[in-house]
This record gives sequence, C-alpha cells and structure tokens, in this order.
Amino acid sequence: MNELIRNITNLLHRVANYDPMVVIVEMVLIGLVVWWAVRFLRGTRGESLVKGVIVVLGAVYLCILLLPKDRGWDRIEFLYGKFLLFAFVSAVVAFQPELRRALGQLGRVPIFGGQHRYIKENISALVESAGYLSRNKTGAIIAVERKVGLAALMESGVLLDAELTAGLLNTIFFHGTPLHDMGVIIQQGRVAAAGCQFPLAESEDVDASLGSRHRAALGLAQETDAVVIVVSEETGRISIAADGQLHIGLDTDNLRELLRAMLIPKRRKLSPQRTSTNQKDQGT
Repeated sequence: MNELIRNITNLLHRVANYDPMVVIVEMVLIGLVVWWAVRFLRGTRGESLVKGVIVVLGAVYLCILLLPKDRGWDRIEFLYGKFLLFAFVSAVVAFQPELRRALGQLGRVPIFGGQHRYIKENISALVESAGYLSRNKTGAIIAVERKVGLAALMESGVLLDAELTAGLLNTIFFHGTPLHDMGVIIQQGRVAAAGCQFPLAESEDVDASLGSRHRAALGLAQETDAVVIVVSEETGRISIAADGQLHIGLDTDNLRELLRAMLIPKRRKLSPQRTSTNQKDQGT
C-alpha cells in the first residue's frame, strides 16, 4: 500500500514538471477528439460498447502505471500491449459501418469540392412528383446528390442523363415498369440514373414498422450527404433522409421547405451601397 502511494506521488510529481502550456494544449486536443467521437457515436449501437472498452482499458492502464514493476506486473504490461493491438483490429471489424460513415463525413469538407447547385424548378419537380406518388400510394426513393458523389451507386442501375421533370419520375416509379423497385439518382439537376441499389441501414437504426425503402434511404444518408426522398407504397407517406436523420410524415409544403434549405445555398446578403449624386440644380 505504501508503495502504491509512492508511485501515485511520483506520477503527480512528473506531471507537475511538464510545461503547463504543453499540458493545456494536449488536454484540449484530447478533449476535442473525445468530444467528436462521443458526438459521432451518440445514438448508434457502438456508443455503449465504446464507453465500456474505454473504462476497462483506462482502469488496466492505471493499474500497470501505478503498481510496482518488481513483482511480476511486467508480464501484465506485455499482455496489455498485445491486447491493445487485438482491440484495434477488432474495433475496425466491429465498427465498420461507423468508420465508413466517418470517412464519408471527412469527404464532405468544402476543400474537397463544392456543392452542386439546384434551382427552384428542380425542387418544384421533386415536390410535384412526390405529391403525385403519395396520392396514388406509389412507392419511390429518390437520392439528390450534394458534395459526395454517387457515381459508384449509379453503376448498379441504368444511366439516363435526362431532364428532371415530375412526369419522368412518375413514369419511372409507375408500378410494373422495370425500374420502379429501385432508386433514382439526381445529379446536377438532372436524372442521372434509375434502378440503383442503395445501401441499407442497420435494422436497429430504423423503426420496425418502416420498410426497405426507408432503410435504404437512411443507409445512404448515413454514408453520404445525399438528400433522399422516400414515398411509402403502403401509406403514401412522404419522408426525407439527410445527414443520418430520417424525417417522417411530411406534406408537400414541408417537403419544399426542407429541400430548399438543404439544396439551395443561402446567398450572402450584400450591404447596401450608398449612392451619391453630384448633380447641381440648373435653373430654367
């Protein structure tokens, strides 16, 4: 017990001798990384698992750091190092969906490319088509590309490169047509491809009452920054998946408002310029 207290005292003494600025910077950086990881994993299946692993690894590390080395604890330290390598490999396998989503978010940083611009006519066509499909209870899923490209998904479907109109979308999703079961990709204001297969979200991320279209919409929204419109075939309900979230039960007005906020970038307001006239009044 006395030796344990002595080891704790030595550890605190070493920390006290560090440069305070270096310690502050390191703590801030570590805090930012931990905050980002917790925020990213919040609400996912890996949140509780990661917290448990951190507690176990932290407790074991403190034991190794504080317990005397001359009583056989060096073997535990050796095994701890091997366990860290095993834990890292296991984490890569276990958290593959989360890691893929994290890398996808890094690709959304503005330095990697600008967002495609859409105009009000594009949004009107999407809203008009969604309203028609909803009234007729015709299932549909439409992905609108933003910064992250969807070219890889387009390869699984049929390339079209056609003008974006409500009539075309209604025809594609009409029951019985060859492409009605899969997804449509909108790229740069045009219908780029149809019949595309989208990645499915994990079953626990989606309510059990929702079907495969909603799982596909959420799965694509988790891996990319696409805005995905879904129309339920059973209820005719309109939903949007974006930024890893699913917004369910929208009317056409809500849909139009959300699409404008997500697809049309806000223009910076210019400060009014003062105009001066140096004209002199001329008498007649």
